[in-house]
Amino acid sequence: MFSKDGNTKDVKTPRICDLVWHNGEFIKWNDARVHVMSHVLHYGSSIFEGIRCYSTKRGPAVFRLPEHMQRLLNSAKIYRMDHPWSLAQLCEGAIELVRRSGMDQCYIRPILFRSLDEEHPAFGVNPFPNPLACYIGAWDWGKYLGDEAIEQGVDVCVSTWNRLTPNSMPAMAKSGANYMNSQLIKMEALLNGFAEGIALDDRGYVSEGSGENIFMVAGDVVLTPPLSSSILPGITRDSVIQICQELGITIKERSIQRAALYVADELFFSGTAAEITPIRSVDRITVGKGGRGQITEKIQRIFFEITKGERKAPGDWLTYVNNVNTSKASNNGHAAGTVKSSSSAGGSEPELTFQTAE
Repeated sequence: MFSKDGNTKDVKTPRICDLVWHNGEFIKWNDARVHVMSHVLHYGSSIFEGIRCYSTKRGPAVFRLPEHMQRLLNSAKIYRMDHPWSLAQLCEGAIELVRRSGMDQCYIRPILFRSLDEEHPAFGVNPFPNPLACYIGAWDWGKYLGDEAIEQGVDVCVSTWNRLTPNSMPAMAKSGANYMNSQLIKMEALLNGFAEGIALDDRGYVSEGSGENIFMVAGDVVLTPPLSSSILPGITRDSVIQICQELGITIKERSIQRAALYVADELFFSGTAAEITPIRSVDRITVGKGGRGQITEKIQRIFFEITKGERKAPGDWLTYVNNVNTSKASNNGHAAGTVKSSSSAGGSEPELTFQTAE
C-alpha cells in the first residue's frame, strides 16, 4: 500500500469492515487486539488466508471460499495447530462478516495464530503452551498492483533472494513466517524501481513472486512452475489451470529456467490479491510486445466474467452471500448450518448446501 519511500500511499486507504469475527463471536474492529508478548509477535507463529468477495448482480459472492478455508486448515495441520474451528464455522464466519459489513465487494483475511495465556505466560520457542486465536477481518481492497496493471502489465525483476527450501520451511503452508522472505523480495524490487520481484527456488528455477504464482506463455502453450519449485498451491493458480483446460489451451506444470522469462511470449501473475496481472518486462527486458498478450487477455477476461457471475465456472466457485441457507446469527455470532468437508479439523458436521454459480 505504500511506495518505496514509505511515505506515499500507492492506493487509497481501504474501506474497512468495522466488525471482526473472533473465535466465533463478532467484535468491533477497534477491540481486535493482541498482547505485545504474544508468541506470534516474537516467533511468527501464524497462518492465514486471503479471499476475495466480488460484486455481482446477485449480490456479493465469495470466490472459492471452501477451498481457501480448507487450505487454512491444511496450513494449521502442518504447523500442529490443533484448534476447535471447523471448515463450516470458518466459512459461515466469513459469510456472516461480509453480510454484516454491508459491502458489495471486499478482501477477506482469516488468520490463526499462537497468542498468550496472560495468567500462565510462556515465552520460549516452544509454541504448545500458547493458546490459539482465530480472527476474520474484511476490507475493500482495489487492484493489488494498481488499476492500470490489469491492462498494461507490470515491470518486475528476478530477486537476489531465493524462495525457501521445502525442507526448511513448508512452502505449502500459507504462514506469516514465510512472508518475511516475501518482504525481502518485495522491498528489493520496490527499491530498484520495480513493481514486483520473482524469486527462484534453491535449484535456480523460477518459483513465484512475493505473493503471486507465475505463468509463462510460449507459443500456444501455458507453463507454470510445479509444487516442487517451492510454490504455494494457489487457488487462483488452480483456477487458471482449469480455465485453460476448459478453453482447450495446453497447460503444463514444468520447471522454468530464469532465461526463459526473457524470451517468453507472455508472462502473468495469478493470486487472490493480484488476480490475473500481466508482466510486461523482466529485469528491464521486454516480454513479448511489452504489454498484455492475447492468451493472457483471454484468460483474464474469462476469470473476471466468472468472478462477476456472468459466466459459468468450471466448478462451484462462487458462494453468493445473500443466498446461503443460514438462519439468523445466534448470540455467539455463528450462523446456522455447515458446509460439507471430508478433511476439516472440527470433526463430524451436519451439512449446508451453498448456492453457487450456475
